[in-house]
Amino acid sequence: MLIEKSLRDYLKEVKSDSPAPGGGSVAAYSSALGASLTNMVMALTEGKKAFAELSEADQNTMKDYSAKLVEISAELEEIVDTDSTAFNDVIKALKMPKETDEEKKIRSEKIQEGYKVALEIPFRCAELGLEAMKMQKIFAQNGNINAITDVGVGCLLLQTGVEGALLNVTINLKSLKDEAFRAETKKKVDDMLAASKKYKEETLGIVYDRLTK
Repeated sequence: MLIEKSLRDYLKEVKSDSPAPGGGSVAAYSSALGASLTNMVMALTEGKKAFAELSEADQNTMKDYSAKLVEISAELEEIVDTDSTAFNDVIKALKMPKETDEEKKIRSEKIQEGYKVALEIPFRCAELGLEAMKMQKIFAQNGNINAITDVGVGCLLLQTGVEGALLNVTINLKSLKDEAFRAETKKKVDDMLAASKKYKEETLGIVYDRLTK
């Protein structure tokens, strides 16, 4: 499994002439790193005097978000590997016979189904990254000041992961003939991308503000 390789071996796999792991796997790993860095900030904050001085509501929110980030990171780790299999159904369909009109029809349908399946994993990756980004603000506001840059780096990694995953959704959309599905998914992609940029601006704004105080 890719996720079990050393960092150096993973880099070697990425820069090889093999198409996988590619951008989808790297996007998932980027988001997993971002979520993990945010959790590190929590670990460096909880138990400190500043954390004890926070309201009980803020403390509980940070603890709850931290637990959720662990779950998000774990699912993203799985996507680091499963992203490389997202295109398998398309590849299988392309190899189907196409001698008769009926075979061509069935093959075309399977190809279209395959492209829809290929969208699912990167779309889920983007959803997870965006969910993590939604939770970062409170860590930027209340996290250990000595780890404030880690919140910033985590935010950048998450936004990269979200946008990278959405790029893979978009390229697969181009091959779909279902106009209604394409339009609906394109709207979701645009909304998610805009949200990720908004969260990034908000979180980094807090990070830079605390850095200059």
